[in-house]
Amino acid sequence: MEGKVKVLIPEEEVNRRIREIGEQISADYAGKELHVVCILKGGVFFMCELVKHINVPVTHDFMSVSSYGDGTVSTGRIKIIKDLDEPIEGRDVLIVEDILDTGRTLHHLIQLLHTRNPKSIRLCTLLDKPDRRVVEVPVDYVGFAVPDLFVVGYGLDYAQHYRNLPYIGVVDSESEG
Repeated sequence: MEGKVKVLIPEEEVNRRIREIGEQISADYAGKELHVVCILKGGVFFMCELVKHINVPVTHDFMSVSSYGDGTVSTGRIKIIKDLDEPIEGRDVLIVEDILDTGRTLHHLIQLLHTRNPKSIRLCTLLDKPDRRVVEVPVDYVGFAVPDLFVVGYGLDYAQHYRNLPYIGVVDSESEG
């Protein structure tokens, strides 16, 4: 955990953008009930703040997934660590994720969830790294597009550290801790 964290997106800006996304989701789902599926672990920080700004009825559930391949490269095939507790058939589902990078895992997750016959599926991510995209994924709500840097904070971690930072930062590995 060496190095200092440089602020990339300040706390106030993160909070403002989450409020705006919540307002947009509220408008898009006016008159409906929304079922939020949070992808653990990183997505929980974003989801908790986001739903505070959604003014339609909201239920939620959690999934934990991992990508696997040869150990160093994600194939996008997913292993479900924790599956949903409730069925999503006939529901308007919003997947909430902390970051979208290659798109492989989310592409396969969305395909899997479609087999469970939801009424609709949309994707909301706090951060998007479009330069890393390998598989296109339809993303409906994006907090911020970020460059191809290793980001931490607001649920994003480095070896399970820094998740609790209230801003988005970049670990500066050249600095002394």
